[in-house]
This record gives sequence, structure tokens and C-alpha cells, in this order.
Amino acid sequence: MALQSLQRVLADFAREREWEQFHTPKNLVMALAGESGELLEIFQWLTPTDSARVMQDSERAVQVREEMADVLAYLLRLADVLDVDLEQALLEKIDKNRLKYPVHLARGRADKYTQWGK
Repeated sequence: MALQSLQRVLADFAREREWEQFHTPKNLVMALAGESGELLEIFQWLTPTDSARVMQDSERAVQVREEMADVLAYLLRLADVLDVDLEQALLEKIDKNRLKYPVHLARGRADKYTQWGK
């Protein structure tokens, strides 16, 4: 299902419940941050190895999928409310990051480009 189709499903869901009045950009951003925090909480004290294996635990896997779905849902609602084409925005951001992080300089590095040369 394409992003726009998912946005329509979410908009219909909100409209049917008369929740559109609550779906202001501020509220949606706050909800998005909250759901991101809930996803973060699952990983907070895991070792890197445990985090890579998190989906092998069926109970945790359900939690991860649900929190990721919540994050995506709020991001899609926010994009819909603000009339942002997320696909286009992402493609533009990837192009911008290609310029900031050229392969020959960024390969194998995790530091931010602003730290290079310091």
C-alpha cells in the first residue's frame, strides 16, 4: 500500500471519530515524539547484540512493530495535515545528504560531516 493510500486510511479513521480537530501539527508532532520515545524505551538498555536480535523475542517483536506503526501513523498524519509529500521530501533529503556525505569521505564513518577536518 502506497503512502498516500495509508494517509487516506488514517484520515478516514480520524474523520470517522471526529478527531481531526485534535490533529493539529503541534499535537501530531508531540504524539510522534511520544511514540518515538516508546520505541526507544524498548531498546534503551539492550546491548548492541541484543538490539540486533530484538525481533527474535516474539513478545518484543510485537511491541517493536506496534510502536513503529504508531510512529509511522503519526508521521503520515502530520504530512497529510501539513500537505508534505513525504516521498518527494525524502528523495530531496537523500540528494542533499549525498552532497554532504560523499562516498569517498563518508565510507565507514559514523561522525557528522561537520566534524571532518577537526
